[in-house]
Amino acid sequence: MEETKVVKFGGSSLADAKQFKKVADIILSDETRRFVVASAPGKRYIEDIKVTDMLYGCYEKAAAGENYEKEFQMIKDRFNGIIKELEIKDFSLDEDFETIKAAFAHMAGRDYAASRGEYLNSKVLAKYLGFDFIDPAGCIFFDEQGKFDWETTKKKLEPKLKSVKKAVVPGFYGSMPNGTIKTFSRGGSDVTGSIVARAIQAKLYENWTDVSGILVCDPRIVNSPEPISTITYRELRELAYMGFNVLHEDAVFPVRAAGIPINIRNTNIPTDPGTMIVSESAEPCKHIITGIAGKKGLSVINIEKDRMNGEVGFGRNVLRALEKNNVSFEHMPSGIDTMSVVIATDALRGKEQNILDEIKTRVNPDHIDIENNLALIAVVGRGMKSTRGTAAILFKALADARVNIKMIDQGSSELNIIVGVEEEDFEVAIKAIYKNFVNIER
Repeated sequence: MEETKVVKFGGSSLADAKQFKKVADIILSDETRRFVVASAPGKRYIEDIKVTDMLYGCYEKAAAGENYEKEFQMIKDRFNGIIKELEIKDFSLDEDFETIKAAFAHMAGRDYAASRGEYLNSKVLAKYLGFDFIDPAGCIFFDEQGKFDWETTKKKLEPKLKSVKKAVVPGFYGSMPNGTIKTFSRGGSDVTGSIVARAIQAKLYENWTDVSGILVCDPRIVNSPEPISTITYRELRELAYMGFNVLHEDAVFPVRAAGIPINIRNTNIPTDPGTMIVSESAEPCKHIITGIAGKKGLSVINIEKDRMNGEVGFGRNVLRALEKNNVSFEHMPSGIDTMSVVIATDALRGKEQNILDEIKTRVNPDHIDIENNLALIAVVGRGMKSTRGTAAILFKALADARVNIKMIDQGSSELNIIVGVEEEDFEVAIKAIYKNFVNIER
């Protein structure tokens, strides 16, 4: 099979004609970049509005029976402006605009409205590149419950991709069994790219955005953190769960199943190598840790009972109390006579007393309370397993920064250590960890 790369470009990469030209240069510079997944136009400047949000607003007016001519004209102007600046000849979206407008009037649904940004942008990009256009409505499918259906998709998407040399595929959407449009959650173009890469058995899935790969930690907390050159799927999963937002979480699974690596690249600095996401890495870690991530807004239920470790079903009964109240938990560190259950504060709100009463009834604890304003920080890295003293460095870093550790949770894989701290210490703690694991090694 011919070597193939699937490339996905986000909304910032396709926000205007200038960005379109950058994207075209990237695609046409490599013959193996045969399949392109495109997002809707994003913001051109801070105060700008994403086309997807414009479509949502326009549809809401239509659904309410209000006049939306002005809003729809702004959407048309956005795309027509791109076409004009790109000097694309003998091409018009007027027929598509009329179809969309009529569909709005007939209440085609929010998912249909949202998907049209990707649809229209991909048509423009396909014409500009001279590539075929493939509408995912006919080859990416969801089941009756609205879950992505790989088996049905595979039967239609694989032969469709193999029938063309090069093509642009809109991201973000597919169709339900009854033919209506269904979108993935926000950021779903990442998922479409991953699905296309798996279907065509691509050598590489390049995900182009406005950052030069994944950074060790949040640049809003640490000034100019180092980029990560290589990260494994498992490391990314751990970090994504704790708040890393570079790649849509569901986008990892289709390519991971096929063993296809992902390369996060920067459209505006295409010479940067970015970050490679791989199944397993033979490349040694530059630092002991790969990344630092965290999230606020957590609460912890602390339960104490003498000899609870010898009481069969103790943990199950605690969790059944949560289940009865339709609350899931984040982490559950425990000791011989203690158990802590970490829960998102929003999920717990209004149910605190019911849960406490239920736990008391089920396990009769010696003491139980709830602490709020907790933040969790995860230190993740494949290098931690083979390095002695990782935990010591972590705890010393926090102690030196005068951060009190409220809880500690380490996975059996030795891939990560999670610490709980007061929300007010969150940023201080991340800066201290970064300094002691990354800056100190420079």
